[in-house]
Amino acid sequence: MKKLLLLFFLIVVSSVFAQVQNVTFKVEPDPFNEDEQITITVSNVNPSLWGVTDIYLWAWSRKSSDSNDVNSPTNGTWENSNEVQKMTNNGNGTYSISFVPTTFYARTGLESIGFLVKAKNGTGEKKSQDYVAQVGSIEVPPLTEAPLPAGLVDGININPNDPSKVTFVLFAAQKEFVYLLGDFNNWEKNNNYLLKKDSGKNRFWLEISGLTSKTNIRYQYLVDGVIRIADPYSTTILDENNDKFIDEVTYPNLPSYPTGKTSHAVSLFRIGDTPFNWQIKDFQKPAKTDLVIYELLLRDFDVLHSFNAVKERLDYLVELGVNTIELMPVSEFDGNESWGYNPAFHMALDKYYGTPNAFKQLIDECHKRGMAVILDVVYNHATGQHPYFRMWNTSNGGYTGEATTENPFFNRAATHSYSVFNDFNHSKTSTQDYVKRTTQFWIDEYKIDGFRWDLTKGFTQNCSASNETCTNAYQADRVAVLKKYADYQWEIDPNFYVIFEHLGTNQEETEWVNYRLNEGKGIMVWSNLNGSYNEGTMGFNSNGKSDFSWISYLRRGWTVPANIAYMESHDEERLMYKNISFGNSSGSYNVKDLNTALKRNELAGAFYFTVPGPKMIWQFGELGYDLSINTCPDGTINNNCRVSNKPIKWEYFDDVNRKALYDAWTKMLKMKNQLSIFQTDDFTLDVAASTGLKKIQLRDKSQNPEVEYITILGNFGVTTQSITPNFQKTGTWYDLMTEATINVSNVSTPISLAPGEYKIYGSSQVTLSSEIFVNEQFSTLFPNPSTNFFRVGNEVDKVEIYDMLGRKVMQFEGDFNADHRFDTSQLKPALYWLKIYKDQASESRQLIIQ
Repeated sequence: MKKLLLLFFLIVVSSVFAQVQNVTFKVEPDPFNEDEQITITVSNVNPSLWGVTDIYLWAWSRKSSDSNDVNSPTNGTWENSNEVQKMTNNGNGTYSISFVPTTFYARTGLESIGFLVKAKNGTGEKKSQDYVAQVGSIEVPPLTEAPLPAGLVDGININPNDPSKVTFVLFAAQKEFVYLLGDFNNWEKNNNYLLKKDSGKNRFWLEISGLTSKTNIRYQYLVDGVIRIADPYSTTILDENNDKFIDEVTYPNLPSYPTGKTSHAVSLFRIGDTPFNWQIKDFQKPAKTDLVIYELLLRDFDVLHSFNAVKERLDYLVELGVNTIELMPVSEFDGNESWGYNPAFHMALDKYYGTPNAFKQLIDECHKRGMAVILDVVYNHATGQHPYFRMWNTSNGGYTGEATTENPFFNRAATHSYSVFNDFNHSKTSTQDYVKRTTQFWIDEYKIDGFRWDLTKGFTQNCSASNETCTNAYQADRVAVLKKYADYQWEIDPNFYVIFEHLGTNQEETEWVNYRLNEGKGIMVWSNLNGSYNEGTMGFNSNGKSDFSWISYLRRGWTVPANIAYMESHDEERLMYKNISFGNSSGSYNVKDLNTALKRNELAGAFYFTVPGPKMIWQFGELGYDLSINTCPDGTINNNCRVSNKPIKWEYFDDVNRKALYDAWTKMLKMKNQLSIFQTDDFTLDVAASTGLKKIQLRDKSQNPEVEYITILGNFGVTTQSITPNFQKTGTWYDLMTEATINVSNVSTPISLAPGEYKIYGSSQVTLSSEIFVNEQFSTLFPNPSTNFFRVGNEVDKVEIYDMLGRKVMQFEGDFNADHRFDTSQLKPALYWLKIYKDQASESRQLIIQ
């Protein structure tokens, strides 16, 4: 979520909350009963900011059995508060109102009352934050002080020897007592479910037994008798308002919310289920340098918006040349339809996309196809639903207000200039523990291959919301904590992809790129080339507008291609939309013409996929998606619709001109994936000319390469022009896209290129494999990586070895016993595909020869 998206959020937030005031409430007496008079006094309020002199109370109440708040019968309307609830000006900057709760709210059995203050007409958010007060005396339960048993983690701990026993652990610094509520005690306070307290570790814990196997178990914590929260470490959340909109196809047999028994988010878990049967247990990730990432938002990728729907589309992506998918955030967020950058529970899977098993099936199917899975994760902030925000905030457990100074996780005010929602304080040990626990869970539970960390600029504690210069400058505390977070991931998976969306100084990003690089690790970073590539596709090249040379990792002074370059992402305006809306023209040549615009994106691909290093495609970019990022559901374009649902355009695939773009990018990606020259560090980019003429040249220095030299020429201008190719050698050169040849006797003879035309010339002809390998694993393969031999762990009839061009380089045929040794000493170090046969079954496996 780069700066542009953050600015969108800030625009929305500022337009909604620009006049919200954080005031101070005082309720007397405290505590109070529902049938005695109370006085509410508010201070630190300035009615003039709302353009008024009087303020009014807006109030609501809740019973323990309610699932929703009930408004005061004398509230009036938001646009016209009832005069009965006008507060008395005390003449000293404070305002008061007195009443008996049962009379004021016209109901009895109250558990809590809530209120805010507002202008008579609250339109334009002329209001304060919410405040909730508990009704009744604070209880003094029979609390037991006891040390937390060794080996337990925050959240639920299932006894490995007796799954019917579960220990619940809650971090709750400065809290007095905690009850466990749930199906096991009919959601009622019971001293048998009062958690024990370990004051030294700031934790409450309780073991309960006799839980039923293969049954949905729902629970919450009641903190200090006031705040009902779900477990911060929930893996599934039930929502009282949004679950009803999740259909049976997406989430079969969705457990029901305990309506009438409680309120707020509820945690769900099960015991005794058969563990998921992973088919791929030893997935070999694509090399970081070779990643072809497809970023997608499930909601806007398929009308079924589900993991199952994406699973059915995987062959389409494999055929395109994708070897990694990156999912926009799938952890539990507010509501159902979202980009996901409003996280509420970082360890829970959002049910709008499907079940945990469906997610695991998607990942398993990706791994069968040699595809890695990366998740977009959001640890800069959390919404007001987050339990750790609600436990220590100025709205006394509500969703609004701000974190109190005692909050062990959140800053009271953001310490960077791109703040949205509630800002985590990453200098706190409690926050770091939370990040470690939740991130490692996704790797262990779902076999995730990498994380793309959203908005890493926000992880500093040194700046302020008003100081963008500070936020964008090098910050040592941010570097240190993010290195620690990388270590957490590598602790579980030494080959985990760690990717930061930082878009900051080269100094800071270089430090991450080089971190533990000598161990084969190192952190990758997002690299936004949208602006320069789009200027080129539109046909504007003067003053370096279309100079995309920053795509070269060599230009950044790096020894490895750690920059994940992209022409489009979820955050960027679509290339085709700007081509069609703002494209350049000359005579009859007009970039605004649809088919011309598509060819311009094909040209861009020739100068994008061929640059060594990882690449990323935003969904449907390969088909020329031409609707603005700000398209509204009614088809209009408005900045406020940035995160709105977008039309899903699978019909593009049936359009011959859009399919031509897909086919061209597919061929380019096959070259990138199968030719070792595109992994070289011997390449140059000449892409800055104001004429729009651009050139890339590569050389494969390895012994006996498939193709030693490649020269790429392109005309990003809008008129026919000639370019001096400076071929690396004379002789026959092959157009790798069309198979046409040219005879080069003078390497400097100019070549004429029409506007939008490009050539990818190779010094030798190549044959690209069209076979899709799928891991239908029934055997074990070891060692892998190997040197001179490998073994297959069961009986096989035949083994074929293919190089990455799809050429068969070795074959073994016969009746081979389990663990037979297959000699590969004649193969050079590289990545290969094995096809293994037994009776009528076959499978494909990757083999690395070192």
